[in-house]
Amino acid sequence: MFNNKNILVTGASSGIGHQISIDIANNNGNLIATGTNENKLSNLCLGLNNNNKKSSYLLADLTNETELIKLSDDIPEISGLVINAGIIDYSPIKFISSVKMYNIFQINFFSNVILIKNLLKKGKIKNNSSIVFIGSISADLATPATSIYAASKAALTTYSKVLASELVSKKIRVNTISPGLIKTKLIEKISEFNIKSDEYPLGLGNVHDVSNQVLFLLSDKSKWITGTNVIIDGGYSLKLWNMHL
Repeated sequence: MFNNKNILVTGASSGIGHQISIDIANNNGNLIATGTNENKLSNLCLGLNNNNKKSSYLLADLTNETELIKLSDDIPEISGLVINAGIIDYSPIKFISSVKMYNIFQINFFSNVILIKNLLKKGKIKNNSSIVFIGSISADLATPATSIYAASKAALTTYSKVLASELVSKKIRVNTISPGLIKTKLIEKISEFNIKSDEYPLGLGNVHDVSNQVLFLLSDKSKWITGTNVIIDGGYSLKLWNMHL
């Protein structure tokens, strides 16, 4: 599918990013994985390369601007970029602090903006490439205790549309995927929020559901799509609309 194109995936060591990385390599892409857990990244690439896939990793803390610059210097030219690194936070408004706000926006928004700026200035993103952001349906909901997390994802979605408009002359496509709840180890740790699959008409999603959409948007099969936000939530939004009828 990817004809040995270089594709960078952030937050590749676990969860959604891990599955996206595997699927890119399995579809003839040259995976460049990045994250902060060297052991997980090393095992990911070792497993793929043992199966005759082309993969490598670059260790980088995206909240550290020095490491962001080094990452931009070290990677070869890429034809695809998946912005997946991020954190989830649940904090009622009365417990929000300036430190918490900064920390969430730093990884979910600021670091992504700086990374892309560096890659563009250094000419590391080829013309006719595709950039995919992993957002969240939280950006469009009013779920209690998600205000800062939701705001950071809303900022990312809006930024992606402006980026798409600025890069259209280079035929670089930019799109966002906004999933509902996805069954990952991270989500399983927040069982106190009483997550129920019956809130989703098609059940909770899994990492493959997100990865499949990412592969489509990275590939030439979506060459006429840019500036979009694709909602994949198992019908959760549909159920909310029906509640208002």
